[in-house]
Amino acid sequence: MNVTETLNEGLRRKLDVTIPATVLASKLDEKLDEVRGKVQLKGFRPGKVPTAHLKKVYGRSLMSEVLQDSINDTVNKTLEERSEKAASQPEIDLSEDQAVINRVLDGEGDLQFSVSYEVLPPVELMDFSTIKLERPVVEVTEKEIDEEVEKFFKQNRGYEDKGDEGVVENGDRVGLSFVGKIDGEPFEGGSADHTHLVVGSGQFIPGFEEALIGIKKGEEKTIKVTFPDDYQNEELAGKKAEFDVKMLHVDGPKADVELNDEFAKTLGLEDLAALKKAIGDQIEAQNKNLSQQRLKRLVLDALDEGHKFDVPEKLVEAEFNAIWNRVKHEVEHHGKTFESEGTTEEKAREDYQKIAERRVRLGLVVAEIGNVNEVTVTDEEHQQALIAEVRRFPGQEQQVYDYYRKNPNALASLRAPIFENKVVDFVVEKADVTDKPIGREELVKLVREGEDSFDIDNDHEH
Repeated sequence: MNVTETLNEGLRRKLDVTIPATVLASKLDEKLDEVRGKVQLKGFRPGKVPTAHLKKVYGRSLMSEVLQDSINDTVNKTLEERSEKAASQPEIDLSEDQAVINRVLDGEGDLQFSVSYEVLPPVELMDFSTIKLERPVVEVTEKEIDEEVEKFFKQNRGYEDKGDEGVVENGDRVGLSFVGKIDGEPFEGGSADHTHLVVGSGQFIPGFEEALIGIKKGEEKTIKVTFPDDYQNEELAGKKAEFDVKMLHVDGPKADVELNDEFAKTLGLEDLAALKKAIGDQIEAQNKNLSQQRLKRLVLDALDEGHKFDVPEKLVEAEFNAIWNRVKHEVEHHGKTFESEGTTEEKAREDYQKIAERRVRLGLVVAEIGNVNEVTVTDEEHQQALIAEVRRFPGQEQQVYDYYRKNPNALASLRAPIFENKVVDFVVEKADVTDKPIGREELVKLVREGEDSFDIDNDHEH
């Protein structure tokens, strides 16, 4: 076997390889010996077919297997000898001359091919102790807890029918039917035969609930609203709509229920103090989760800034294509344009190219940190992630569970965010971290800005 390097430029490599016909012939003989005892040919006893006859009948098909095996084995062995790891599947270039191919298949010519690939770049990790981080800390105030308790009370104290003459007021729970239309045509998901709504809760789009105030049971009204630009269903975002509404019943909050220990006991709690503590703990958990999201973003930004090296073009291309296909889907299927998003296609391509490079680079850095510092995901953690994923789909738990069990790649993908978070935690332990008091609204804004800057649909970094 002869290997000659013809390209060594940055991360790109190209090798010309020659495997002598004698080596191929020897491997073919081994293949023929393997099949000799398995084949049955007329006129020959099992295992007694002469090699020359076997070669005449099976030579070409077995030689094809020999060539494929020889190429794979040679590429793997060569990379190992060169202490290189290919960033993606190496590209093999064989001769297209049929006469040359026939000579190789007939055992009369050497196998010549070239192999092109990109190597994974060496990653020299930065000193994590030089990273300075400000961990956002939101203090939960008594006022905030009291406001949330009051809101919870209003939603759970119960309601009673206000009668035929009772008009809708803020805080009432109403039953209504409606048909939503855009440009005079009903749209999917915009109708309901009988749904409940607490007026003033903000469950519906802006302007809808306010327009219900003053309506009586049995009355009908057409409400005109505009869907927010950031509405979760992008097909409706920013569009004007009309809802033909009929009020089915109006229920007012029960007047004889008070926010006290007795109310808390109806919820299975010991007293009002226990309810306040439960809601306070919930707020703290939400704030902690937001803080962790923000801190993770800061860590990834610091890692990106602290590691500058060339990344494999093929990996970046694959990452960009995945992003761009989703962007084009949004543009083509949801009535958007690049101009309506305040950009151009050229500028968008440039921005997403940078995002793709960042993701690939961070993926390599995070992988190296985990490898060097033996960060692993336990089977128990993996199982917990699977259970959490299954619980996201009430009523479809078994189907989701079966899907992951039957798709090893999908199941393995659940490890990635766990691994990434554990690496981030490792870096945080080594970094210089100071707590920074911050308001909840400001923290929410920072988290959202971070998502908009680098993520598509809040994807993970890699």
